[in-house]
Amino acid sequence: MLSIANQFNMEIDQMDVTTTFLHGDLEEEIYMEQPKGFEIKGKKEMVYKLVKSLYGLKQAPRQWNRKFDAFMINHEFNRSYHDTYLYYKGSSIKDVIYLLLYVDDMLILSQEISRVDMVKDLLKTKFEMKDLGNAFKILGISI
Repeated sequence: MLSIANQFNMEIDQMDVTTTFLHGDLEEEIYMEQPKGFEIKGKKEMVYKLVKSLYGLKQAPRQWNRKFDAFMINHEFNRSYHDTYLYYKGSSIKDVIYLLLYVDDMLILSQEISRVDMVKDLLKTKFEMKDLGNAFKILGISI
């Protein structure tokens, strides 16, 4: 994608999802013991039933990915058959928008900065996001 962005003079911006794994909705019934310091007096033997995903749950990454994928598909993005973490929208290089996702880090690429900003604004309507601006480094790779 970086090679394509360079070849077609694309803008590349980076975003980070805040508290990624807390966005997932659970499909299974999961219970947890009361955490230390948060016990209810006189009801220490009771447990909590989780309705949202938490960090450390085996289901957390899958549920986050399902929620994000449904959101992108609902907003008319296509998921690449070759890389399931690559989403795109548009039919020509002039109007295409790419979004690359790696857990909670993402790159958004397009020839038009207005399209990049549109995707950023869209993501912010559903998820708490950090806008990191122009991409300079991701996953240890300097851009």
